[in-house]
Amino acid sequence: MIITTAAATLVAAAMSAPVAPAYASPAQHTVQYRASDALIANPERGFDHTVNTHYYADGSGYTPLDQQTLAGYRADGITQVVRVFYMEKFAHTKRLDRAWLRLVQQDFDTARSAGVSIITRFAYAEGTTYPYSPPYGDADLPTVLAHIRQLTPLLRHNSDVIPVLQSGFIGLWGEGYYTDHFASDPSNPGELTAADWAKRRAVVGAELKALPADRSIQLRTMQMKQEILGVPTGTAGALTADEAYRNTAKARIGHHNDCFLAPFGDYGTFLSDPITLDEEYLAQDSAYLPVGGETCAVNPPRSEWPNASAELARYHYSYLNRDYLTDVLDSWGQTGLDEAAKRLGYRFVMVDSSVTDSGRHSSAQVSVQIRNVGWAAPYNRRPAYLVLTSQHRTVRIPFHSDARRWAAGTTTTVTAAVRGLGPGRYHAYLSLPAADGGTARDPKFAIRTANVDTWDAARGLNDLQQSVIISNR
Repeated sequence: MIITTAAATLVAAAMSAPVAPAYASPAQHTVQYRASDALIANPERGFDHTVNTHYYADGSGYTPLDQQTLAGYRADGITQVVRVFYMEKFAHTKRLDRAWLRLVQQDFDTARSAGVSIITRFAYAEGTTYPYSPPYGDADLPTVLAHIRQLTPLLRHNSDVIPVLQSGFIGLWGEGYYTDHFASDPSNPGELTAADWAKRRAVVGAELKALPADRSIQLRTMQMKQEILGVPTGTAGALTADEAYRNTAKARIGHHNDCFLAPFGDYGTFLSDPITLDEEYLAQDSAYLPVGGETCAVNPPRSEWPNASAELARYHYSYLNRDYLTDVLDSWGQTGLDEAAKRLGYRFVMVDSSVTDSGRHSSAQVSVQIRNVGWAAPYNRRPAYLVLTSQHRTVRIPFHSDARRWAAGTTTTVTAAVRGLGPGRYHAYLSLPAADGGTARDPKFAIRTANVDTWDAARGLNDLQQSVIISNR
């Protein structure tokens, strides 16, 4: 029989009674947990740093990632970087250098060792002096598609540390606007023809094909996704709960806003008329997709903390650049910055857990109640397991729940049935490991709940402070 620690005496008394029922009444032991206010270095969420690099025509300009620096980011609670790989050398040639591909691979290896993810973007040119004018320096469609094909093995091999791919490639900074080849009139890049959209659609399709089916890309504006997919703005075109997390383009295209909180619809990020349609679109679409970006202009009162926090919540932001624009970020004050650091993305808090002896031979039930006090849910698959450990054995039992469904502001109860274990005392843990083979066993990529005295850092497990005991009977 499986019994909880607290129920042991009850079961003993039942065994000594003159007459006993066929099965003992179920006994339950519940533990409640204290929430923590600490900043936690959890994967695929929070503030990020931007660490771009270049590769000029002569092969110079590449600055590799430094593992010690990345480890320092983790110590500060930052678990991801945004890295734009500028490919100036390849803007006019379809062949990527093996030497450059090795440098990129080394960066992913360095990040993996440090426990850091790389939000990845590829681009050919960055802007210098405004106003920008053609030629801008990006590549044409055949060249872009050739490069994506060559990058495919690298993207798939390193998808465990690529939480999301920003679409990139087109235009200055890879943001899709100032472009020589994807706007019919480069001097008027805001006016796009059907042929221009067809080219952009081809790039997005190639990127989705290059990535594993469980990885997403991000586009710079809502209009880009709407035009490429042929869906309207407003809630009518946005992703629904039934459509989410499927292998479709609609379910795999998120958003990055690199002028969050700026004037004029975040400088052209929101383009609908009225603007409220794009706002409603993003509010619904973002509930199931990766959203992140950076601020770019002081714009009070909208850029100040009361409004900023409301928009971060409404649009389910998972990450935000800590390096830019610091004038905006610093206006939030330390209290606002601390709250953002904690609530960007998900923040799971264990409320309580219960271990119930079913009264039947070799069976019990373990339930955990978890509250998400963050602004978003995880956007990549995140399985949940009950881990039971004894002196001689470790057992992992699925909760059959994906933490992507643990929405912001909700409380979820997960339950696992325990059957067929051998005699012994088993200590119980909640495990939320990465779903990817390359990082699934690395505790640095596991999710830690925001609770006091529950984290087993060496194994990446959340201690339920519960025991399941199986007797010899």
